Amino acid sequence: MAEAESTVINTNVKQKDPNEALVIAVTTRAIFNLEEEHELFVTKGKEAYVKHQQVNEDKPLEQGTAFAFIQAMQFVNEKLLERNPEEKGLFDVIILSNNSPESGMRIVNSAKQLGLEISKFCFVSDEDSTQYLKSHNVKLFLSADRTDVCNALQRGVSAALIFQQEVQAPNTQLRVVFDGDAVLFSDETDRVFQEKGLKGALEYERTMEAVPMGEGPLKSFAMHLGKMRKKFNQENSPIRTYLVTARSGRDMGIRAIKTLREWGLAIDEAFFMDGAPKGPILSQIQPHIFFDDGLHNIQGAQDVGIPSALVLCDC
Repeated sequence: MAEAESTVINTNVKQKDPNEALVIAVTTRAIFNLEEEHELFVTKGKEAYVKHQQVNEDKPLEQGTAFAFIQAMQFVNEKLLERNPEEKGLFDVIILSNNSPESGMRIVNSAKQLGLEISKFCFVSDEDSTQYLKSHNVKLFLSADRTDVCNALQRGVSAALIFQQEVQAPNTQLRVVFDGDAVLFSDETDRVFQEKGLKGALEYERTMEAVPMGEGPLKSFAMHLGKMRKKFNQENSPIRTYLVTARSGRDMGIRAIKTLREWGLAIDEAFFMDGAPKGPILSQIQPHIFFDDGLHNIQGAQDVGIPSALVLCDC
């Protein structure tokens, strides 16, 4: 395959050091509601799509599922710079698109009109735009395309699948909720459960209680977020992190807590649900994003208006 051609557009937003920043890449369909435009592309082809985007390039797009998540990152950046005007460990957001540059002006204009301080826009005329994630030092990639997410995970980048949905407007404090097994942690206990049932999984956890669990696909992102979180005290932090897991606290909670301690990852709140639905507690937390590997949990979160991202385990 020939090397993909790409165009990177820099806005006049203050440039951030990619070696110090926590770089987040989102696709256009994750941050904006482009379902109508995507349907046009699928049914009538690229030419009709490009023409539509050019005709409407001054008409801002509607907000997508990840929009409020990106807004909250800007709030964190503001607080970091208030604390230290020379701070380099900021969020840096990249919008990544498989589209060509001629159809991208609407994306740039929408970001500006909606007040997003985006650092870079990458318009890549190729099927696999994830090949550029490593070169941009991306720590988390969010996409509405399953293939993109799988490609990113195979390249060693934390990634999750975003679904377009109606979301509630959360508060300004960045709130991120992680599931445990197969998200923060490895899926080792899940695999034991599938093979030997609940009794076997409980016995495995008792045997392995003193042994930290392996790393899950979002552990790296969580660690970088935790490093940023430590710059603030508990009372005035613009970041709050949560663990909401189906694990039982009595039988399986100890190993999870010991693993987080071993990693040096401080979580603000942890909920061991013992298999109960997660929707009600998520509705109370009101996070900007909820990461889970179970589609039933994602659907339950969507039912109460919680922006959700599916962590794929079957790529």
